[in-house]
Amino acid sequence: MTVVNAPRMHIIETYFECCGFDHTFLQGGTSVYLWNLSRTFAARGHRVSIVTPAHGRLDDLRQRYDVEDLPYEDTYTLPVALDPRVWREFPAQVDLALRTTAHRIRLEGVDLYFLANEYLDQLPDTFYPPYSAKGRDLVFFKPLVFQTDSVRFLRGWFGGERAVVHAHEPYYHYLLPAALRDDPTKLVVSNVQSNMPIAKKVYAPEVRRLFELLGVDVALPGPRPEPEAPAAVVQYQQLTHLHYTYPPDHVAIYELTAEHADLIDFLSPGQLDFYAGFRDTPFEQLFRQLPIADVVRRNAHKMFVGGCAISDQWLARDPAGVDRAEVLGGLGLDPVLPTFFHNARYAVHHKGQIELMRAVDRVLSEGLEANFVIRCISGNGIDDPFFHEVAARHPGRLHLEWERVEEARVFSYAAACDFALFPSKFEMDTFLIAQGEAMAVGTVPIATDQRGMEHFRHADGPETATGFAVNRSFAEDDELLTASLAERIRQAAALWSDEPGRYRELSERAAAVARGFTWDHCADLHLAAFTRLWEGRPAVLSTQLALRHGWFDLLADDLVTAAAAIEHGDIEAYERRTPLDADAALSIFRAAWQRADFAACERVLDRIPEAVPTAETARLRTRSRILADGRLEYRLPHAERVEVVEARRGSARTLPDVRTLERTEPGVFAGEAPGADGRLLLTLSSGRVTWDEVRHD
Repeated sequence: MTVVNAPRMHIIETYFECCGFDHTFLQGGTSVYLWNLSRTFAARGHRVSIVTPAHGRLDDLRQRYDVEDLPYEDTYTLPVALDPRVWREFPAQVDLALRTTAHRIRLEGVDLYFLANEYLDQLPDTFYPPYSAKGRDLVFFKPLVFQTDSVRFLRGWFGGERAVVHAHEPYYHYLLPAALRDDPTKLVVSNVQSNMPIAKKVYAPEVRRLFELLGVDVALPGPRPEPEAPAAVVQYQQLTHLHYTYPPDHVAIYELTAEHADLIDFLSPGQLDFYAGFRDTPFEQLFRQLPIADVVRRNAHKMFVGGCAISDQWLARDPAGVDRAEVLGGLGLDPVLPTFFHNARYAVHHKGQIELMRAVDRVLSEGLEANFVIRCISGNGIDDPFFHEVAARHPGRLHLEWERVEEARVFSYAAACDFALFPSKFEMDTFLIAQGEAMAVGTVPIATDQRGMEHFRHADGPETATGFAVNRSFAEDDELLTASLAERIRQAAALWSDEPGRYRELSERAAAVARGFTWDHCADLHLAAFTRLWEGRPAVLSTQLALRHGWFDLLADDLVTAAAAIEHGDIEAYERRTPLDADAALSIFRAAWQRADFAACERVLDRIPEAVPTAETARLRTRSRILADGRLEYRLPHAERVEVVEARRGSARTLPDVRTLERTEPGVFAGEAPGADGRLLLTLSSGRVTWDEVRHD
């Protein structure tokens, strides 16, 4: 439903790359998102501006658009404090002399402002500095130059004009919310586009010096004590891509944005939920001990879902117009067979492509009669020989490609296929437009049960599911994921062959769900939040979010539910509603046992030990034991994998030793026991990943 009676607002979108209006400028999905959302805002009658770097492409733009050179010139010196541990061959501070100009294109009701100077004009082909530039080339600070320039431009060009400033990705705008905090005319909405590590930090002296330049009176948080977490747990986080440890003279960028922005925008309900607590991940336990967890809680009332969508152009195409036989036959595949599709950039760990290729190789080697169309998009080709070996082993069954092609060709592939494979890992995908595109033409998804993708409903129950799900993965080389993918592919092929009616039902449901994600709907979600902000209505904490994450202290007693308290094993929260009796104690114990929260189990036994049957208490207390041969035996019926993680000597950036215990029978694992400082990493059948320790009495 379109938001009605919304006041006419000036909405300023700002990001390092806002070039989705021109495919020759396109680098990433955020650019497409920004352009589609901006056009929709403008179509609703709002004044819309976009602020972005010119990236040295002004001459190129002039050939296709009417570029207006604005009477704006900002000459200043940008002081950049350098971390001496990284920039070893450089002085403690470099002063960048800048002369910034502004240029405008007016297109489809949107004003696009391009900022240009010596640094913003570098890297015209790739836009983004390569990570290899860090510590070596000052072009690394191009995004930082844009941050400062954008703040100065917003202040200088738009002055006292009232506007909602919608800034994207904290790494690219961490100065902006604080810089505009005291300006009553600028309302700042911080948009979290990707699940970048929430505790990612930057050098605090750099931020402090730039705040001084911008006249920002904000005290940065000082050094904080390290959490009392086992070294094995801390070191392991690097393998999860969820957390890294920084020196004490660094500050978290999400803290800078969340504390000073008026609202925090997420692409999907699952992404918001994931970023609020990292539930069921190897990072959850450590996250709760970090200062950033308090930042999240303090600012949780600002969090809302603005959404994301599938392009109008894609939705306007007709999948019935695609000739399946022509498309698949043209790829050398047999159109009478069930066909599986994958379309993503080449990112072997993020996109689960190693496990995907292993699963495809496995089922085809077993003799499964099926086709696979695998697109791993890369401008430099696929450098892993395994991908090419698998393709060579299965001619006529597997088509592998990596070239960027026009949308019409990708659409024809998707429409000619029956199932779509999206085994993304590490919870890095926050909406995954490619999965929605495939579903919109009727392909049935087979995808990981990631929070950021749950809106596609492939992990729903049998009455509402759109496809098949596999458990989330936080491991770089995950045999559990490979095996699950292979099994789901077999099930899907059998469904297609043996139950065509059921397949059609899933296909129609998948298309209906995906086609609901339109830019009109996305604009509605944003405009509802922006209107509340514009009208001065305070943001309110979602009771459901607080209950889900156990933030019971943020809620009044009458809002705390017994079910939520039981789910979190929180006896104190339970007793805020009603006395703890034996039945409730047993419920808390059993729920904690299922999620392998053994500390909560012990808290129940400390309070009402007689509430728990003797056999269940014994199962808890004897889950690990040392065998006669000195090896460890670990028993947990709902565990799928048990790994031993031991810290290596060195810093928190040192990778730990990890070894997998042998699964001797369902729920039983054996192998070399960890040392006193080692920990066990458990992967449960539910997909939850958590920690345990072995007692060394």
